[in-house]
Amino acid sequence: MKLKCIALAIATAVPALAQAQISDNAVKIGVLTDMSGAYSDLSGAGAVEAAKMAIEDFKAKEKPGFTIEVVAADHQNKADLSSNKAREWFDRDKVDVITELVTTSTALAVMKVAKEKNKLALISGGASTRITNEDCNDVTVHWTYDTYAVANGTAKAVVQQGGKSWYFITADYAFGHSLEKDSASVVQANGGKVLGAVRHPFPGSDFSSFLLKAQSSGAQVIGLANAGTDTMSSIKQAAEFGVTPKQSLAGLLMFITDIHALGLNTTQNMYLTEAFYWDRNEETRAWSKLFFDRMKKMPTMIQAGMYSAVSHYLKAVKATNSDDTQKVMAQMKKTPVNDFFAKNGTIRDDGRMVHDMYLMHVKKPADSKYAWDYYTVKQTIPAADAFQPLSASRCPLIKKTAS
Repeated sequence: MKLKCIALAIATAVPALAQAQISDNAVKIGVLTDMSGAYSDLSGAGAVEAAKMAIEDFKAKEKPGFTIEVVAADHQNKADLSSNKAREWFDRDKVDVITELVTTSTALAVMKVAKEKNKLALISGGASTRITNEDCNDVTVHWTYDTYAVANGTAKAVVQQGGKSWYFITADYAFGHSLEKDSASVVQANGGKVLGAVRHPFPGSDFSSFLLKAQSSGAQVIGLANAGTDTMSSIKQAAEFGVTPKQSLAGLLMFITDIHALGLNTTQNMYLTEAFYWDRNEETRAWSKLFFDRMKKMPTMIQAGMYSAVSHYLKAVKATNSDDTQKVMAQMKKTPVNDFFAKNGTIRDDGRMVHDMYLMHVKKPADSKYAWDYYTVKQTIPAADAFQPLSASRCPLIKKTAS
């Protein structure tokens, strides 16, 4: 009888152990972002809040049998600080996935640590196509946008509107180099020409010498291959030095928070490419108003992308009943992304989440009817056209698949 009881206890314990695949029955999400620097307004605290909103909504709807925690830190746009924090989170704090990672240098640094530790990285803010090309790996998803997609929209539109000759003012690090390269390729492919470029330190404050070089080039268009406060300072100082309106500015990566800060008088008639606009449809408006109630501003595409990425990740954890990196990634890749941020989005083998992008035209002040009514959607760029095709990929994973 005693032997039977022992046998029964073992038999009932084995299935329970087999089902308990989520370590510590807890999922921990780390949001690593710029909380105090050039990109804090377009990402920062808003990205952390978006992750919290995703967790709250997932708990309310899915009622998971595991706990979910979120931790956040300021990477200060420093690659070494980012990699050290990633190691600390993975090794000591049992973080399962690190998200956001605005600033390409921080994204590339954390991707390497994530691969080494076999943990996930979900990038919403980092922009360079290096993330899914030379530096791609099988534990990273590039979620919201990249330099190819924004250049493919904005630079093409400006050239088609008659802006044929370009000069670039570029942030001197991986993101700026990538944005300049991708934009220059689009300009030339559409019949335009590049007269030159100058690179500025990141972050910058005094853009006078760079603007004067751009002015002396005689280019019709000055392409701003930077972002955040660098872009806003460039635009303000271009007006102060009389560079505009004689020459046009193309903000190659701009966010709705930039438009809000600069005002429509300064930004009217500019083109920009976004992955998300709060006022595009009823779904985007409903979520954005909830975000606004918490943050007192409308969300950027990075912040909306954060919600989408975290939600998709948590659904994959529940579906697999696991926080195992490879199992969760496989589930994420085989499941389409369908939410207010993206419809029928898919994660490719290079880690690129492909979805529609939108070409925006900034309204004139007289055409804006209510708060944050800043854009006219000029074109929906289908997912298949928005991002670099796999046929042009430099990702080793794709080369191995093709061989």
